[in-house]
Amino acid sequence: MTDRQPPEDHPFSEFLREPASTSKPTGQPQSRRERRETHATVRHSEPPRRRRRALTGVIVTVVILGLIAGGGAFVYSTFEPQITAMLNPKSNDDYSGNGSGEVMVKISDGEYGDAIGVKLQEAGVVKSSDTFYSLLLKENPQPVFQTGTFKLAAKMSSKSALAALLDPANKVDYTVTIPEGTTASGIYQSLADVTGMPFDDFKAAGADFVSLGVPAEAPSVEGFLFPATYEFQPGQTAAEMLKTMVDRTYQALDAAGVPADQRLHVLTLAGLIQSESGSKDDMYKVSRVFQNRLADGMNLQSDATVRYGAGGGAVDTTEAERDDASNPYNTYANPGLPVGPISNPGDDAIDAALHPADGDWRYFVTVNLDTGETVFSVTQEEHDEAVKQYQANH
Repeated sequence: MTDRQPPEDHPFSEFLREPASTSKPTGQPQSRRERRETHATVRHSEPPRRRRRALTGVIVTVVILGLIAGGGAFVYSTFEPQITAMLNPKSNDDYSGNGSGEVMVKISDGEYGDAIGVKLQEAGVVKSSDTFYSLLLKENPQPVFQTGTFKLAAKMSSKSALAALLDPANKVDYTVTIPEGTTASGIYQSLADVTGMPFDDFKAAGADFVSLGVPAEAPSVEGFLFPATYEFQPGQTAAEMLKTMVDRTYQALDAAGVPADQRLHVLTLAGLIQSESGSKDDMYKVSRVFQNRLADGMNLQSDATVRYGAGGGAVDTTEAERDDASNPYNTYANPGLPVGPISNPGDDAIDAALHPADGDWRYFVTVNLDTGETVFSVTQEEHDEAVKQYQANH
């Protein structure tokens, strides 16, 4: 069929006539140069306004992205903890950093990781006991906790709290060592020095000795405050500290096999032995001297008891002091043991009171106060010679 073109005077000749084409007939490929020219023609034929509009859109997009990025940095820096918590829910179970303020936490004997974690959470130190305990389980080797009171802070991270508990510098116990033979007054002063509490607080607590567990027939708390090393905790009262020492005395007496009705008697003798002995070995001989004199009905004639009843002071006693029978601790003027202990004896003195050495001694005198050298005598004449030796040295 032959294509026919409509006449030029046809009403629709403009639309019915096939457009002219600059391309080659179908089936004949364009040359590389022709394709480049065609593409160039298409690109350059785009209207200038459309190109400007596209460029403006790109610029606006870049500006918007910049604003979003800047705003995001501001938001993140301001709300970092909240954002971190949302992205990592587990971070809600722990604080960050070393905390602030001061929180005292007591770790008791027998408490382990899970119980310590609960105690820290209840005190406001860590946020979650589970998080603290999970941290412990990851430690190798496992931490060893000391008992005592530790100075921590509020809102610490679990890691910081653990490090603080393991640092001995944070332990704030009141450690006090009481030597054997110390009097109650000396113990009060040592406790006041260590704890910072007033001396009078301890004196008042000691005056109410029956409430501490001391027998009502005792004249005072003297002799019932066991000499040892103690670790008291902040917050403990003076009465609680003294009660701990009284309980420790009963522990020692029970271990030595002393019946409850013999406690005051044994402590009175042991306190005297402790004060009059220059060494542990001498304790058993001093015990024998006193028990031999008691058996013979002789007065003990201890200068240490006279000094105690007179208010302490110098080693020697005066004739007037030795003659003062109104002093219930005066064993020159009064027969038998003094009315109560004159010091707080330790285990060795208690053992010496129960197990005196074998011997016939009735006298002794410390001839050298610096070394504690003591001479034991059977007769008055031997004793008089020993006294002269003491006087020559002093």
